[in-house]
Amino acid sequence: MQTSTVSEGVRGARPPWYARLILRLQRRKYGAELESARLWARLPRAFLMLTLLYRTLDRPGSPLEPGLRALVQVRVSQINWCEFCVDLNGAAALERSVAPDKLAALAEYAGSGLYSEREKAALAYAKAMTDPARRVDEAVRGRLRGHFGEHEILELTALVSFQNLSSKFNAALGVPAQGFCAPPRAIPTKTKGTGE
Repeated sequence: MQTSTVSEGVRGARPPWYARLILRLQRRKYGAELESARLWARLPRAFLMLTLLYRTLDRPGSPLEPGLRALVQVRVSQINWCEFCVDLNGAAALERSVAPDKLAALAEYAGSGLYSEREKAALAYAKAMTDPARRVDEAVRGRLRGHFGEHEILELTALVSFQNLSSKFNAALGVPAQGFCAPPRAIPTKTKGTGE
């Protein structure tokens, strides 16, 4: 039996000019329209607001370093089983000078020497926000405050929230990876013996 995704079958009326502009910019940057964007373009106002929100969070002046932002986005995408987001954000991580072995070991970050304590604190916070079996408790917040200022925590929280929205949307609709990044393909949600 052949499976299909919503993205394979959803096509519709021509989107408004601003949605077409966003899609055109994607073609220029990626060489193709992103499958996820084609779906969001069916909700043009939401697509515009989502694009503006992401551009606000992923900007050169962000207090969070670009590699850390990409790692957090990949990890949230792994937890949410979003192949598309792991693919796209993995490629962004490599573009932002994240080492390939660091990206490939992301699911085991808690017990790895590849990650700084700042990165581990951010990734633990992202996991606590994302995994429905966990919650952000005072221990997670305290660890985070040891490495991040108040504004950085607000930005990180907004980024994790955005990535949860994006990856849950794409995973639920079966949006496939588009081949931007080979690693990391594994999407484990728990790591043995680390408590993470």
